[in-house]
Amino acid sequence: MVSRRRFLQTGSLAAGVSVAWPTLARAAEGDKPLPPVIAALRTLRGEAKPITVEERAGRQERARRLMRENNLSAILLAPGTSLTYFTGIRWEGGERLFAMVLPAKGEAFYVSPAFEEGRAREQTAQAPDGGKPDSDVRIWQEDESPYARVAQGLSDRGIASGMIGIDETAKFVFSDNLRKVAASATFTSATPVTAGCRRIKSRQEIDLMRLASKVTLAAYEATYRSMKVGMTQRDVADLLEAAHRKLGFEGGADVQVGEFSAFPHGSVKPQGIREGTIVMIDGGCSVEGYASDITRTFVLGKASDKMKQVFDIVHRAQSAALAAAKPEVEAGSVDAAARKVITDAGYGPDYKYFTHRLGHGMGMDGHEWPYLVRGNSTQLQPEMTFSDEPGIYIRGEFGIRLEDDMHITESGAELFTPQSPSLENPFGKA
Repeated sequence: MVSRRRFLQTGSLAAGVSVAWPTLARAAEGDKPLPPVIAALRTLRGEAKPITVEERAGRQERARRLMRENNLSAILLAPGTSLTYFTGIRWEGGERLFAMVLPAKGEAFYVSPAFEEGRAREQTAQAPDGGKPDSDVRIWQEDESPYARVAQGLSDRGIASGMIGIDETAKFVFSDNLRKVAASATFTSATPVTAGCRRIKSRQEIDLMRLASKVTLAAYEATYRSMKVGMTQRDVADLLEAAHRKLGFEGGADVQVGEFSAFPHGSVKPQGIREGTIVMIDGGCSVEGYASDITRTFVLGKASDKMKQVFDIVHRAQSAALAAAKPEVEAGSVDAAARKVITDAGYGPDYKYFTHRLGHGMGMDGHEWPYLVRGNSTQLQPEMTFSDEPGIYIRGEFGIRLEDDMHITESGAELFTPQSPSLENPFGKA
C-alpha cells in the first residue's frame, strides 16, 4: 500500500513550499521536527494481540472441511497472504519455489530450496504442525526440480491422482511446471478454500481490524490538525506516516488536492494545498497483518456550496450502503443501494460519476474476496468485512470519497470508525 502511494507522490518531490514545523518534539527516526499534535500521540501497540497457533490450527481444519466439500485432495500455497494466514510463515517470493501442501487428510508438507533449509525450518516451526523433529520439509538443490518434490509428496500422501487446488496468487511458472511433472493430478483453483476461510473473520481478526481503523483515523486527525496552507502533497504524506509510527504501526496514505481528487487513485503531478480546495487522503496501516483502508475528504477553510452538496450526497450513499448490508443479502445489492442515492441526486447513470464499485473485502490484504459490486450474487454472512466507499468524481473540478471499514453483524452492519461529519470539520470538534 505505502509503496504504491509513494509512487503516486514522486512527482511532487521537487515542487512546492517548504513548511517550518514547530520544534517542540522531534521524530524518533531523525531530526525533522514533528507538529505538537502528532508528537503527542501515544503508541497503541500494546492493544494488538497476535494471532495464535491455535487459531491457525482451526483455520487449517476449516480448510480441510472446505476441501472435502469441493472435492479437493489438497491445496498448494506459495508465498503470499494465504500461506501466512494458515501457517504464520512470511516468505518473500522469488523464482525459486517454496510451498506448503495441505492435504484434506494427513499432515502438511513443505518444499524448500536446500540452501534455505535453516530458514524454512525456523519458519515452519511456528506453523500448527511445525516444530517437530520430523516435520516434513522436502529440500531441493539448485540443479534439481522442486516440482518433483511436490509430486513425490502427493504420491506419499496417496493423492498423486487427486484434485489439487493452487493458490490464485501462485506464479504461473510454478503451476505450469507442476502440471507437467505431476501429470496424474488434476489442478484447479484453491480460491473456494482460501477465500472460503478468509472471508469469515474470527473475533480476534475483527479486533485487529478495528484497532487498525482506530489507528489510521487517529493518524488522519492528527495530520489534519497539523496541516497548513502551502504544504505539498509529500509534506502531508510524510506527516501521515510519522503519525502512524507514533501510534506504533507502519502506515500512510496518498494525498490528492483540488482537481486531482477527481482521480480516484490520484495523480503523479505535484500538488500544493490551497485554502478552500478539496483534499483527499486515502490509505491505512497494518496491525498484526490486518489492514485498514480509510478515506477522508475535506477542505482547509470554507467549502463551496457545490462541494457541500456533493459531500452530502456521498455521505447519504455511504449510509444507505451501511443500512443495506445485512446477512443473506447479495453483495451486488449493497452497491446498488449506494449507487441509487448518487444517481437519484443527478450524478448518474451507472459509473459516470461514481466510477468504481462500492467496496472490497477487507482482511490481511487491503483488497480481498468478496467484492461489493454489481452482479455479485454472493450472500453476505456475519463476520465478513468490507470497505464502504462511495464517491463522486467531477473531472476538472474535484472528487469526494468517504471510506470506512464495515463489519457484517448478525442483524446488520457496523462501521469500525465514525462517519465523517462534514468537509470543514471532518473529525468533529477538537
